[in-house]
Amino acid sequence: MNLESLRKFCGTLPGATRDVKWGADEVYSVGRKMFAVFSIERRKAKTVSFKVDDERFLEMTDRPGIEPAPYLARAHWVLVRDPKGLSDAEGRALVARSHALVMAKLPRRMRDLLDEPAQLKPRR
Repeated sequence: MNLESLRKFCGTLPGATRDVKWGADEVYSVGRKMFAVFSIERRKAKTVSFKVDDERFLEMTDRPGIEPAPYLARAHWVLVRDPKGLSDAEGRALVARSHALVMAKLPRRMRDLLDEPAQLKPRR
């Protein structure tokens, strides 16, 4: 899996925002809730963490190069230390699922706002 293309993909997901937290981590969020975190060194992503379905957590952490994410494992986040263990398509699918899981937990009003087109609605 190419982490640089995955970073670009994260920015294309509906309502996604990007910022830097904890000094060097690039965080992608939806509705102010994180769905992917990249550890950055020398402007390149070294690892990625994201949320997985509860029932997939053990399956994912049994794979080589993937472990429970520090501080976030209790919320079923995984840390991908070796991106070679995932294909680009699988990485995008997992991050898109993380986005969907986080989006589903947002209040309905917030989800509705994020689903609206980026255009201004005409006033009457």
